[in-house]
Amino acid sequence: MAEGPLSGLRVIEMGSLIAGPFCGQVLGDFGAEVIKLEDPKVGDPMRQWGRSKPRGLSPWWPVIGRNKKSVTVDLRTEDGRDIARALIAKADVVVENFRPGTLEKWGMGYEALAKTNPGLVMARVSGFGQTGPYSKRAGYALVGEAMGGLRHITGEPDRPPARAGISIGDSLSGLNAALGVMMALHARQRTGKGQVVDAAIYESVLTVMENLITEYDLTGYVRERSGAVLPGIAPSNVYPTKSGELVLIGANQDTLFKRLCDLMGRPDLAEDPRYRDHAARGAHQAELDARIAAWTADQDIEDLLPKLEAAGLATGRIYRAPDMLKDPQFQARGSIVTVPHPVFGELKMQNAFPRLTDTPGGVRWPGPTLGEHTDEVLAELAGLEADALVALRARSVI
Repeated sequence: MAEGPLSGLRVIEMGSLIAGPFCGQVLGDFGAEVIKLEDPKVGDPMRQWGRSKPRGLSPWWPVIGRNKKSVTVDLRTEDGRDIARALIAKADVVVENFRPGTLEKWGMGYEALAKTNPGLVMARVSGFGQTGPYSKRAGYALVGEAMGGLRHITGEPDRPPARAGISIGDSLSGLNAALGVMMALHARQRTGKGQVVDAAIYESVLTVMENLITEYDLTGYVRERSGAVLPGIAPSNVYPTKSGELVLIGANQDTLFKRLCDLMGRPDLAEDPRYRDHAARGAHQAELDARIAAWTADQDIEDLLPKLEAAGLATGRIYRAPDMLKDPQFQARGSIVTVPHPVFGELKMQNAFPRLTDTPGGVRWPGPTLGEHTDEVLAELAGLEADALVALRARSVI
């Protein structure tokens, strides 16, 4: 595997669950040395989380823990914090997602750590950020997604707000934190100084909410749940087929809509005043979708998809995991990789994205066993001898 673009970058990850560790996963995917500090007794809860536990292990941990080294340290003890300080003194980046104020209570706030490592970049991921009246609240993704505006517009209009089916708020904040780390490291090249990256879940959700705030500010329009469609964008929906499978069709530009009408055998619809341009189609969205659905419902999806693709229309199936594993596009690009695992054997998971042509990321190993790298890392970076490690382990510090 080619050396990643972040090779030589050392990251200390002190987070748990998803938001902070997803930041570490992204950095590790692209070559950073990510040293994860975990509680000696149970480790990161992600080792146990998930719907199922084949062979007694969570399938979640091999993904979010991949490319990381596991070091067990009890940060609630002064000896444990001394070890963490020694590691951080030789690091470029710290990632944490404790409740704001926790590190300061431990004497490990940014100002304290930067005294010995002025170039340190600290990514702090939390529900509401490090400042403001909500900063000390418990900040889970479900609240951040709601406060950032995503939950209200997700789902069917006649039902309560839905969730995305994944912890999207956590992942967005982790991704935002990783982006912030890269910006801060770039600034450090000019100034020699590190800084804090403050990634709040609700703001990470807010940043992808398109024109939701601006449209309300200008017009008073409050965006609502609209199910599978975006109001005013037509046709762009899921439609039934004769075989029972749904098909996605996007033809909301004038030229694309004309091609769809020709394919339907209804070229007259492209000139119909109700559908002639983008605004007209948006105003008559429901009836237009009904016309298209009546046509697709009489088509077998295996025959319909090639016709839509040949016409240059955006189209496709709604994929599940088994569809991804057998799809030729996924296979050609290596979108899913097979990684050796000591318990599961050959394990499939998503690759590292985005792709870089010269220094791509990749999966070097799956999530490690708890404390797998403790002795190696503490001997190399903290200078601890074998007898010191034995003594610390006897006191459950490591």
